[in-house]
Amino acid sequence: MSIEFMEKLNILASKIKQQSGATETEEATKNAFVMPFINNVLGYDVFDPTEVIPEFVCDIGTKKGEKIDYAILKNGEVQILIECKKIGEQLNINHASQLFRYFHVTNARISILTNGQEYKFFTDLDAPNKMDEKPFLEINLLDLDETIVPEIKKLTKSAFDLESIINAAGELKYVSLIKKILHAQMSNPEEDFVKFFASRIYDGMLTQKVRDTFTTLTKKAASQYINSQVNERLKSAIGGSIIPIQEDSFKDEENDNSISRDDSEINTTMDELEGFHIVKAIVRTVIDAPRIVHRDTKSYFGILVDDNNRKPLCRLHFNRNQKYIGLFDLEKNETRHPIETLDDIYTFSEILKSTAELYN
Repeated sequence: MSIEFMEKLNILASKIKQQSGATETEEATKNAFVMPFINNVLGYDVFDPTEVIPEFVCDIGTKKGEKIDYAILKNGEVQILIECKKIGEQLNINHASQLFRYFHVTNARISILTNGQEYKFFTDLDAPNKMDEKPFLEINLLDLDETIVPEIKKLTKSAFDLESIINAAGELKYVSLIKKILHAQMSNPEEDFVKFFASRIYDGMLTQKVRDTFTTLTKKAASQYINSQVNERLKSAIGGSIIPIQEDSFKDEENDNSISRDDSEINTTMDELEGFHIVKAIVRTVIDAPRIVHRDTKSYFGILVDDNNRKPLCRLHFNRNQKYIGLFDLEKNETRHPIETLDDIYTFSEILKSTAELYN
């Protein structure tokens, strides 16, 4: 996945966080968020009518002059239709009525329903030239699943490959639906889901009391399994050229005597501040930016959540010839990784986001 492409998504996500509260109409949503998505993320020139047609008109039978918000063209043919709603408005299939009508009378095989923050992508998997009722891909720019970012990139002007998109759409659609079911069952398991596990490990009769017990146990096991997977992911991601160090347990800030601070001897450098802003840009998609703070010491530059020393995101060890970034596992043990340039911090984006999610 291109760091540059991910950064474009992060920049737009930051803009949404800052400006969504002041965006009160559909037109404002289009100008502030949807046009930058089309132009900056997907790479189509919104000011070139051979690439993007706003207020696209397509008469259907007796319906004349109805418009769809945007049509994206490639090689002179409509490829993508986009219908917009106001930011914050819930997106449902009723909002896509015009997309349904226009879909079968244009060459478009892709349609998008968006409120500027959430995007639902549709195609015609169920019946040719008829838009599906369920999207094959959904994204929320403020809660972006990096595993599907490559699928978004397939829709960009430079990489647009309709056949590849359609081929991947079926798998994406059903994987997405399965993930939703799994998420629901993990947080609030249904009786059949609980019975599936209980019947394999409990030999007695599944009375109501037993089912209630196994409902609690299933939720607990699911939670512990997810936590262990996150921990394994962190451990796997921090393999390679590393310097493990043992850290003392973290204490509450007010009782923390492990860091000796003498502000007169602390020199905060431009590299440290720039590193802080890079880390902040990476994790702001999973945690509110105001919660991310820095605390400089004589031995390292710490980046914390809630200005709490028990919530470390990372440490920058820049006061030596070889720079290091220190990352933390679930037990808050630090592992240092050598970096050559500040841009190398982006290679640890997934670990930083996983760490930030622990404090939500």
